[in-house]
Order: sequence, then structure tokens, then C-alpha cells
Amino acid sequence: MTLLVLGLLLAQSDALAPWREGVKVTRVSSEDLHSIHSYFVASPESPDGQRILFYASGDSTGHVGQIRILERSTGKARVLVERVEAEDAHRAACQQWISGGRRVVFHALRSNRWAVVCVDVETARERVLAEDRMVGWGQPGQNVVPLYGPHWNPGEHRNLELLDVDTGALETVLKAEDVKKAYPEWLARRFGERPVSIFFPILSPDLERVMFKIATPAGGDFRSANASSREGLFFGDLKGRRLLSMRESWGHPSWHADCRTVINMGTVLIDCESGKHTPVAGLPKFPGSHPSFSPDGKLFTTDTDAEPFGGPKGSWAIVVGSPATGDFVILHRFDNTRGARSWRRSHPHPAFSADGRRIYFNVSSDDWTRLHVAERTR
Repeated sequence: MTLLVLGLLLAQSDALAPWREGVKVTRVSSEDLHSIHSYFVASPESPDGQRILFYASGDSTGHVGQIRILERSTGKARVLVERVEAEDAHRAACQQWISGGRRVVFHALRSNRWAVVCVDVETARERVLAEDRMVGWGQPGQNVVPLYGPHWNPGEHRNLELLDVDTGALETVLKAEDVKKAYPEWLARRFGERPVSIFFPILSPDLERVMFKIATPAGGDFRSANASSREGLFFGDLKGRRLLSMRESWGHPSWHADCRTVINMGTVLIDCESGKHTPVAGLPKFPGSHPSFSPDGKLFTTDTDAEPFGGPKGSWAIVVGSPATGDFVILHRFDNTRGARSWRRSHPHPAFSADGRRIYFNVSSDDWTRLHVAERTR
């Protein structure tokens, strides 16, 4: 091994050092209610690190609640949006920071129609920017988010649209029909002749690429596992308006900062251009995992069933690991068998803060699903 390679490995290994000891885990909100951050691909902490965004609910299922913002310096929370009806307690209202933290975007059921809503953080002024759509995952420093039709009933909204929250402009960038033409054999085998739609898009950090899966209605109530059939992992080039590659299984993918690499459950890395996947040497598969990278791409965090790592049945853990060295640290173990009694249970979904010093995750160890934060002290 050359000194250069050894030096690079040591530098990567050192990235884990601040997480090995002295990590402080606390609840974000002290109130007895559900406090749920939306998903592992979107940090609940604002880009400037001053505020925390979460969905709050006193309802046992967590299906109806509020969008709240908590000031980190004071611990005081305020209600940004009242009476929000969500699909489930798994992703809540898909609430996320946008426009550098000046706005929040989310979706909710309003008067029996799904609406994509943008809210100004300072004034709490709301704008409904699209109806009969749901919001995918954008990037907090940008003004653009992807939209899709409800997976159980997309109607005419079967394509991928980009919404500019600044201007309200909508643009169709990829069509479901293009996916059928590009991968006809797989779609015919998986969905037959049923109509399909683009579902659950996630934009890359530079907004130039997207990943998504394909859905077709299954006839069930939207609050059930029978609402639709959903599968596949597709990558698209938004600038070129073309598809790049696909894999048959979705998993739980999230982007690296290089906007080309994706980490997925099973601790594999995927090249979105070629579709090639590479297991990370030395790391376990972390059953149940939702992995995401640190902002600098040196580390990843994930949740996992803790039983294979010595925990009791029903316990989960939060992990930080290094793809370069195959090393990892378990930060926190907890019971995760209770919490919101939604038809689709909430998962921990850990996500880094923008400065990489904190990891946020949901815990369901009592009657409430509660947002926690693990903070390094070194």
C-alpha cells in the first residue's frame, strides 16, 4: 500500500472520529405529541442551522396535524400551518425547506383534493401552487421541486413536472410514456397493460438529475398498502430530457453530493449513468435501512433493525458509517414498536444537518413518535 493511499484511507477514517464518543442524543420537542420529520432525503434543519421543521400531531394516528418550526437557540416552536391532513405518519406532509430556508413546501388533502402548498416562513403566507398533485423532493437551497399525480389515482397527471415556487411556473420534463418506450419489457412484465405514472421523484443536489419509481393504481383506499403497485428505480437527465438507467428494485435511495452516485439499502452504491451497483466492502446490509450521505459525502447515516447487532426484538439503531473504510459506529439504540398508529408506521429516517454535525431521526418508543437529534460534541 502506498503512502498516498494510506493517507487517503486515514483521512476518511478520521471522518468518523467525532461520532465515536461524546455524542449527545436529545428530543427536539418536549411536548407530548407526535413530532415527525418527513424523510431521510430531506433534513429538518434549515440550511442556516437556526430552525427545525417538523409535522406535529396530537391525533393517535398522526394523520391530521400542523407544520411547526422550532428555533434551535430558544427551543420555542410556532405553528406555521394549521389543520394539515397527511397521507400517513410515515412521511407526514413531505414538508421540506426550499428557497434557502425562506419558504416551506408540503402537500396536504384539502376539500378532498391534494394540494401542493408553499409557505413564507416569516409571514406564514400560504400559496396553493398546484392541485391534484403531490410534492417529491427538491433541494433546500433551490426554488424548484418535482411534482407527481397521486400514485393511487394520478388522473391526467402521469408525468414528472417541475414547479418553480418563486414564479409558480410548471414544466413537464419527463413523461411516463417515455419510460414505457425505453423499458417496454420490464414494464410489461411488472405492470402488464395497466396505465402507469411517474411516482416519488427525488432531485439531485444540482437539480440536473432525478430518480423516481413507477406506479399504477391498484384500486385500494389511499390509506392502505393496496392503493397502488409501485416499483423500479429510474434515473433521468433533466437537462437532456432523457432517461439514463434503471434498476428493477427501488429500495431506499438517496443522492451523493457528486450528483451521480446514489446510496441504497443493502449498503450499495449505484452509478446513475450506468446503473452499475457496488456493495460497500466491509459493511453489513443494515436490515430495514434508509441511508443518506453527509453533506460532504464522506459519511452516511442509516437506521437499521438493531436485533442483528445485539439489540432486543423490535429495537432499532442509528448508524454512522464510512463507505471508504467500511467502518461504522452505532450512535443510539431504542425501542421502535409504538408511536403513531398510522396505517403506515413511521420509521426513524435519519438525516444530517447542513453542517454535518447533527443527525435527526424519529423514535417511536412510547405513545408518540418523537423527533430526536444526535449531536457530536467534538
